[in-house]
Amino acid sequence: MGAGSVRKRNVLGVLVDATDYAEATEQVVAAAQDRRPLALTALAVHGVMTGVLDRAHNARLNSFDVVTPDGQPVRWALNLLHGAGLTDRVYGPTLTLHVLSRFADEGLPVYLYGSTEETLARLIPALERMFPALKIAGVEASKFRVVQPGEDAEIADRIKASGARLVLVGLGCPRQEVFAYAMRPLLDMPLMAVGAAFDYHAGLLRQPPPWMQRAGLEWFWRLGLEPKRLWRRYVILNPAYLGRLFAQKTGLWKARPPAPATERPAGFAV
Repeated sequence: MGAGSVRKRNVLGVLVDATDYAEATEQVVAAAQDRRPLALTALAVHGVMTGVLDRAHNARLNSFDVVTPDGQPVRWALNLLHGAGLTDRVYGPTLTLHVLSRFADEGLPVYLYGSTEETLARLIPALERMFPALKIAGVEASKFRVVQPGEDAEIADRIKASGARLVLVGLGCPRQEVFAYAMRPLLDMPLMAVGAAFDYHAGLLRQPPPWMQRAGLEWFWRLGLEPKRLWRRYVILNPAYLGRLFAQKTGLWKARPPAPATERPAGFAV
């Protein structure tokens, strides 16, 4: 597909795919089998608002091959604004499991990039328990700093040399989206920015009850777990999102999407 995909819809100027788990999974698997680059991210309200508040980042998001509606409010926006008729969101941690299941079945190796050594040490055995046939080609923790000159090519070389056919990127929003965007031209495989999936599947974050997920109250659950870190994200961005959504729906605001970005950023987090 790509940034001009017929599945893409304008949500506050950010192009989001009206897609489901099966279709998104198939796009990742097909790119891996064809040895072609693909950038995917799963955006909740916070991810969409990072684009709304930063037009350069919005242009990067609009260049992604696949942007799934990670949060229920993003799915609701697709249905409200565009009549998408989506019955479920495409949540990053769950999509990760769908993709890894297929990669295990197909014998396609994966590379884990990001998070901390401690998280990865818990994540790898958890994934191997869930998917005994899964091949983990390589693991690399975040450096928690900006890339140094030439380092991006070295990272790409390590990933390619590992034999991986997929990179899961867990750097947090929006760092992971910038990483996936910047690294896509250097790799012949899909990159998935999967957010909190590393922490969830490593057992470090508890999932909210299914009823809270269906009701779009995951933000409330996470706010209760990490109030100091997340209060600004939810108390300020959630009302701003709803206000913009109302303005787009009523025509008060045109929410024109910026053209997809093409230039690689000079600096980005690794």
